[in-house]
Amino acid sequence: MLLLSSVEASKFKQTHKHNIKALSTTKFEVTDKHHKNPQIRNLKGKNFFVISVREPGSDGRVYAVDSDGTIWWHGVISFGAGGGHETTNGIHKVLLKRRFHMSKTHPSKNGINNMDFEIAFTSSGEALHLGNTAAMSHGCIHVGRQDIAPLFKWAKVGMPVVVMRGHYKQFLAEEVKQFKEDIKEYDAETGSH
Repeated sequence: MLLLSSVEASKFKQTHKHNIKALSTTKFEVTDKHHKNPQIRNLKGKNFFVISVREPGSDGRVYAVDSDGTIWWHGVISFGAGGGHETTNGIHKVLLKRRFHMSKTHPSKNGINNMDFEIAFTSSGEALHLGNTAAMSHGCIHVGRQDIAPLFKWAKVGMPVVVMRGHYKQFLAEEVKQFKEDIKEYDAETGSH
C-alpha cells in the first residue's frame, strides 16, 4: 500500500476526483474520490488508451485498445512523482498531438526537446510522450522509444485516455490465452503444427 503524508494525501485527493476500476477490456467503473456514486463507462466501439500507473497495485504500463476491445500494444511507463506531481486519475481525451515539443513549465536544461511524440490528455499539460521509463515525471507519462512512435501514429485527437490506479494486465493475459487456444484449434482443423 502507498503511504502518503497528510499534505501529500490532501494534494492527492484534490487531483484525484475519480477512482477507476477496470471491469473488462472496455468497461470501467468510475466512482468519486470516496469510492461512491459508481457509473459504468463502456468504451467498446472506440480506440482508447489505458494507463495503469506505476504504483503498488498497478501495472506501470500503457495499453492501446482497438474499437473491438483487442489490446494491440502495451509498454512500460513511468508517471508523475509524488508531492503534487501525481498523474490525474480519470477518463480523459486526447487534446492534441505534437511530434516535437519542449515543456514550457519544465524545459530541459540542454535545450533538447523533452516531450517528443506528445499526446496531451489534460488541459494542465499531462501527456504521454517519449521519456525515461526509469525516471519519475512532473505528471506526464514517460513512454520508451520502442513504444511511443507506434502509439503516437495510432492516436487521434478526441480518443479516450483512461488513467487508473489498478490492474489491467489480467485482460491481456485472457487475450493471450484465448489466442493460444484459437491457434491450437486452427492447427487441429488444418493439420498444421
